Amino acid sequence: MSDDKRPGWLLRRMFGKKEEAWPPEPVPVQPPDAKADARPEPTPAAEPVAPPLDSPASISEGQPDFATGAADVAHVPLPASEPSQADSDKNAVPDEIEGADLQPVEEAVEEAPATSLPPTPEPEPDPAPGAVQVVMPEVVLPEVVLPEPEKRGWWSRLTGGMKRTSSALSERVTGLFTKRKLDADTLEELEDALIQADFGVETAMRISEAVGKGRYEKGISPDEVRAILAAEVERALLPVALPLVVDGAKRPFVILMIGVNGAGKTTTIGKLSLKLKAEGRSVMLAAGDTFRAAAIEQLKVWGERTGVPVVAGAQGADAAGLAFEAFKAAKAAGTDVLLIDTAGRLQNKTGLMAELEKILRVIRKIDPDAPHAVLLVLDATVGQNAISQVELFSKAANVTGLVMTKLDGTARGGILVALAAKFGLPVHFIGVGEGVEDLEPFAARDFARAIAGLEAD
Repeated sequence: MSDDKRPGWLLRRMFGKKEEAWPPEPVPVQPPDAKADARPEPTPAAEPVAPPLDSPASISEGQPDFATGAADVAHVPLPASEPSQADSDKNAVPDEIEGADLQPVEEAVEEAPATSLPPTPEPEPDPAPGAVQVVMPEVVLPEVVLPEPEKRGWWSRLTGGMKRTSSALSERVTGLFTKRKLDADTLEELEDALIQADFGVETAMRISEAVGKGRYEKGISPDEVRAILAAEVERALLPVALPLVVDGAKRPFVILMIGVNGAGKTTTIGKLSLKLKAEGRSVMLAAGDTFRAAAIEQLKVWGERTGVPVVAGAQGADAAGLAFEAFKAAKAAGTDVLLIDTAGRLQNKTGLMAELEKILRVIRKIDPDAPHAVLLVLDATVGQNAISQVELFSKAANVTGLVMTKLDGTARGGILVALAAKFGLPVHFIGVGEGVEDLEPFAARDFARAIAGLEAD
């Protein structure tokens, strides 16, 4: 039998082991006096044991050398029969590995039987982005719901809203009166600064004269100039700083809100309704701005927020007719105050001003004294244009009082001083922001000190 047919040849070829490292399988030997069995005893199948690894050099030497140790097994007779087909097939080299570069296989280690372990709990999945797992109001609410800046008082909100005007004036005053003697040129520059802030020529001249009185060729500090400015502004505004008085004998007390487009009439009505209701009065709103659909919806929202009924019609409805129906409804319900919104109209449009006069005529058919108050809402950012608005609206609707809004959006807050000096109309409310608390009754002293950049006293 050739070397390739000897048992175990495949393993020897795979691992290139020399004969001394590969002892032949023992073959049973018959005793000399016993007859050999015609059939060889089956050799029990033994599990192959991986031999110790040789160096890689033994693989590269080619075929294994079987010469060594051959004499030791020469006397052992071979089995009489050829190996079975199954053994030949078992020792055949599969086509997949014929000629392949085979590497030694490490000794197989029998795995220990798996021990039954308790199932490992699966980790909790990460929460989806934005998902809320735990709500801790005791931690979150103090930071979100009750922020400290929301607790500012009126003075803080007023000075914050007037910051643009007061800062512009303070810079000019500081530049004019720092290390400089008071003379005619300095006073003229002060007068120009006041006119640019819309104080008006008359008020600017009066303040300049008060600053220069008895102080020529003397030094004066910026703080002294600011104190004089605050005193003169307060003196001009005290006569017009009057609250809105609601006559309880007139039910409903009708307030007509008028003004140009964008002045803030609808928002002012909503804020004013809150204040009146806080005083314990019943209020009704009339959506008389029938030209702007957003105004109708906006007033309805205010009504929902305050729990106040709103009388509204379709867009484009007759404003005078709606005011008439609202007046009748408020009178029948015994409402204390009826606030009537109107469409914004330019003071130079005679047709729109005539429509305003029609509203007045219609509601006077129910009460000749109505409306009992006509409030003109002015936007502080329009500057000197507010003077012409007061003139023309007063002719058309007999304005009884002013509401100045958006003082926080301008550096020309002095227009209120100019209006007071020219018309003497009561200023009932001023607004310095969008919040409900940002509309407050007008106080001359607070306004004067805020516009001069002084602290509250």
